[in-house]
Amino acid sequence: MKPAISSPALGLILGAIGVTIFGLTLPMTRIALTGFSPLFITFGRAVIASAVAGMTLFALGKRWPKGAFPALFLAGLCLVFGFPIFSSIAMQSLPAAHGGVVLGLLPLLTSIFAIIVDGERPSPLFWFCGIAGAALVVAFSARQSGFQIGSGDLWLVASVISASLGYVLSARLTRRLSGREVISWALVIMMPLSLTGAALTFSIGVTSPSHAAIGALAYHGLLSMFGGFVFWNAGLAIGGISRVAQIQLMQTFVTLLFSTILLGEHIGIETIIFAVAVAFVVWLGRKARIS
Repeated sequence: MKPAISSPALGLILGAIGVTIFGLTLPMTRIALTGFSPLFITFGRAVIASAVAGMTLFALGKRWPKGAFPALFLAGLCLVFGFPIFSSIAMQSLPAAHGGVVLGLLPLLTSIFAIIVDGERPSPLFWFCGIAGAALVVAFSARQSGFQIGSGDLWLVASVISASLGYVLSARLTRRLSGREVISWALVIMMPLSLTGAALTFSIGVTSPSHAAIGALAYHGLLSMFGGFVFWNAGLAIGGISRVAQIQLMQTFVTLLFSTILLGEHIGIETIIFAVAVAFVVWLGRKARIS
């Protein structure tokens, strides 16, 4: 019997759910920064996510995956600490919309790391779509934010490199473990560092947070740091790293939507035009051959 949904399509659907969850990350970071420092946000969200991950592994009766420690440790450094701390520092001086630059470069850099680490070989059409999509999103962010190179932009570049490498390492592990296990084990491995960091930064990193700031930190720990990766890792493994990574081109516009709802930023017709253009590029990228 033919399955109701193909593997590539299922991978894209799972990836889209992950992207939607991730799309709230930068707006939530801006809110969390009203009550917490970038370092405490990084360690605090990791502690929350590690606790959930540990309980998940215990409830499922999962055993330690032999031979996976090096990849899990490196993925943990990139995703649990690297991206959160770099992006949090950047959001201190840049608006959430400006962070769309990061979101535009993620798919292209993920594809590059997939070639280096995972041996994928995208076709010329795929590379054209990846570069065109990234260019569209970067151009949009530049027009919306008056893009100028500064320290915040350098932190954004560091965050996208960290996230891209972490995505590829996680996706490789997902071929022998579920997406839920990969992020769970990476978080558990990082837990000693997370607890230590949270304890050391608590006194100077917590400044009378509001309910909104506490809620934003909880979102980071429960969804941005854990729930989103369950869907994202599974999508990358099922649908192909390079192909599913193209969906993340849409994360910029998910972020802008929630920036409008939560932070009061304005979205005009230009945003809609760019969103349609990027959606077309993503669709065209799906047709490209990847071996």
